[in-house]
Amino acid sequence: MLHGIPASPGIVIGKAYVVAKQAPRVEEKAIAETEVPQELKRLQHAVDRSERELQKILQLTEQKVGSQKAKIFEAQIMILADTFLFDSIRKRITKDLRSAEYVVHREISKYQQVMMNSSDEYMRERAHDVEDVKNRIIRNIQQDKLISRFDASSIVVSEILTPADTILFSRNEVLAYATDMGGITSHAALLSRSLNIPSVVGLKEITKHVQSGNIIIVDGYTGSVIIHPTEETITRCNERKAEHLQFDTRLKEIRELTAQTMDGKIVQLCCNIEFSEEALNVHAQGSNGIGLYRTEGLFMRTENYPSEEEQFIEYKTVVEKARPHKVVMRTLDIGGDKVVSNASSEENPFLGWRGIRVSLDMPEVFQSQLRAMLRASAFGEVWIMLPMISGIKEIRKAKECLEHAKNSLRNEGIVFDENIRIGAMIEVPSAAVIAGEIAEETDFLSIGTNDLIQYLLAVDRGNENVSSLYQEFHPAVIKTIRSIIIEAHRVGKTVSMCGEMAGDPIALLLLLGLGLDEFSMTPYILPEIKKIIRSISYHEAEEIANRILEMKTEDDIKDFLRVNLHTMVPELLLE
Repeated sequence: MLHGIPASPGIVIGKAYVVAKQAPRVEEKAIAETEVPQELKRLQHAVDRSERELQKILQLTEQKVGSQKAKIFEAQIMILADTFLFDSIRKRITKDLRSAEYVVHREISKYQQVMMNSSDEYMRERAHDVEDVKNRIIRNIQQDKLISRFDASSIVVSEILTPADTILFSRNEVLAYATDMGGITSHAALLSRSLNIPSVVGLKEITKHVQSGNIIIVDGYTGSVIIHPTEETITRCNERKAEHLQFDTRLKEIRELTAQTMDGKIVQLCCNIEFSEEALNVHAQGSNGIGLYRTEGLFMRTENYPSEEEQFIEYKTVVEKARPHKVVMRTLDIGGDKVVSNASSEENPFLGWRGIRVSLDMPEVFQSQLRAMLRASAFGEVWIMLPMISGIKEIRKAKECLEHAKNSLRNEGIVFDENIRIGAMIEVPSAAVIAGEIAEETDFLSIGTNDLIQYLLAVDRGNENVSSLYQEFHPAVIKTIRSIIIEAHRVGKTVSMCGEMAGDPIALLLLLGLGLDEFSMTPYILPEIKKIIRSISYHEAEEIANRILEMKTEDDIKDFLRVNLHTMVPELLLE
């Protein structure tokens, strides 16, 4: 059994089809000056062919999952249309007298590395999309072909899957995906969920253990893959598959009901989204709105920073789809380095130029985004959330920028919500320590557990050498969350959580007992969280949280939570 990350739910038993996804081989090759015109022609033919391929994939994606998710490929097509990038590549071929594939590899890898060095998981995942474009161009220069069709129904096993792979393989009878690499925020994972194809990523070495034709079980609920299962294991998995289907049916019955405990405590459940089309999940999953709308996607889809008008159109679409529920829009939360920039990578991006630091250092970009958000607020309820806050000074500067944006819109006679709420993400230890003071300056707080845990424990969970030390149930993490909630409530402000911990059923009892007001999570997990809330007592959750605050180790805490949750919600399929 191998353990990875559950990226798309479902249990599947079938034959593996191993896809050898090897990056094209590129060597430094010198060319004669007389060969330059031919190299430039090879480059252009490859770019043209790559664009035709991506246009076909774009159309196929639109047919299968809708136009919004197809924008993944619009972004890749935009890279091919980037005149700055390809003028630079042509100049390097001509000046350095090196082959087209070598220069393409070298130049695009620079931008890819900038993204890989980012402390933001979203940005690191986008680096894989850039790599996909790079490899596509190189393969077309070398006139290599990839296999995207196969016979019989199969579970695709690969080192990594690109968004294009995910769509193209879906033309076959794909049962599931299982990959060595990848994360839950990857575009491939998002497309798998949209296609209803179970998927497990981050298995590290499944390609070393599986051969085509092997019988395997992919469990998209637990993130596990079983190789060469016994008949007994197959029978047990089929039973669990039936149980999940029954449980999912029961979850649909409570979709429209309130997330209210048995003793009357009402909890707000919201969705995290990246694309405007995902706003429909607000209604489909019976949520209370969008607790985190990542606006970075729009910034990554454009060659330059998107205009105010482009942002307004996108934000307005999200707000109208989510109405009458709220949309919490997080301001730009990536480093200042764009895919097409010449900026050098930072030595330590985790402690570098990102989040609110970038926005305050780039006032024109920040004003454009704030004005677009304010304009969208005329069409529904919008809250603005500031990322990477480390102190009061940043909050006050951001509020000054917001007032400036409001004044400019008033002067132009443009309507917006005059009482729009502004909040801060608590994901830096310094902000956690002064959460009360930050709450006094804002309308709400939102705990970003992914970053907060990494900073508190000094652990990069993307680093395999220390990733096991990333512990969401570490006593220090729990006591920090408790302190944030107490301090915010002391001044009458609500606290939400939008990190992965908010969607963890095991963590729910604890977070509810600590007094968390709102949970925001990946849409597909929301019905299960609602089911748990409606099956438990808030008073009991408080008692459990108090017991946990006395415990010393993560293992003790997890075991205690698991036992209590199973006792209180026995029908819950805890893995």
